[in-house]
Amino acid sequence: MAVYKQQYRPYEGPRTSPIWRFLVPLRYSYAKILQSRLLVLLLALCMFYPCACATIIYLSHNSPALAALRLRSGILPQVDGRFFYFFCTVQGSLAFVLTALIGPGLVWPDLANGALALYLSRPFARLEYVASKMTILVLLLSTITWLPGLVLFAIQAGCVGWDWAVDNAWLAGAILVASIVWIVVLSLIGLALSAWVRWRTAAGVAVLAVYFVGAGLGRAINNIWQTRYGYLIDLGEVMNTVWAGLFRYYRGPGLSPVHAWLMLLLVCLVCIKALASKVRGLEVVR
Repeated sequence: MAVYKQQYRPYEGPRTSPIWRFLVPLRYSYAKILQSRLLVLLLALCMFYPCACATIIYLSHNSPALAALRLRSGILPQVDGRFFYFFCTVQGSLAFVLTALIGPGLVWPDLANGALALYLSRPFARLEYVASKMTILVLLLSTITWLPGLVLFAIQAGCVGWDWAVDNAWLAGAILVASIVWIVVLSLIGLALSAWVRWRTAAGVAVLAVYFVGAGLGRAINNIWQTRYGYLIDLGEVMNTVWAGLFRYYRGPGLSPVHAWLMLLLVCLVCIKALASKVRGLEVVR
């Protein structure tokens, strides 16, 4: 606008509190993400297994329903740590697929179009930007992991009695911790690869490669050198080891839980370092 026209007026409307300012980009990102029919369909498919688990819990405490279906009372799985371990395994795998679909489109458009400088030129810190993008994945992945998991725990408690809930309160804590740890790891991986790979399709493939290529290399290392340390680069095995420890489920000889936790910490630190090197208000081109 030409200066001589003197028509510029500063914004005088209400301002968002600095505490909740990171939610502003989040709102617009959600509006764009939920326009994808593929994403909505995938979210619906992700709820099939929790619904099946809820049905199992209901039938296991309903003798007339079992008789009508001609099922023996002991044929259904017991609702214990093993039950919720497999729940986290299935939903965690679906969460990985969701991350590969959503994560690559969160950061790279801002970097490719030079929009990151516009964010950071305002009272909007790098930490707030990352928190805004990460919250998108955290909220979406929560809807298919710990939220239905706690609902299943509540259904079981309602069928058996609250004495069971008190005695097995550690299961609810394990569901929450297992899901949150996995969500944080996936969110950081998705954002880091989105920042470094400036092509959405390639970034999605890179997210999947972290899981599948690491699993293949880990098993090859174990077979060649007759060791178990190859599991350290198998993200799925690392997370399964952590979940097994939280739910007190013995999976057989494998990776040490301590090594698994340390590996997850290392992955998070590497992703944070990768994000810090890319999420900047300027870029030096040589």
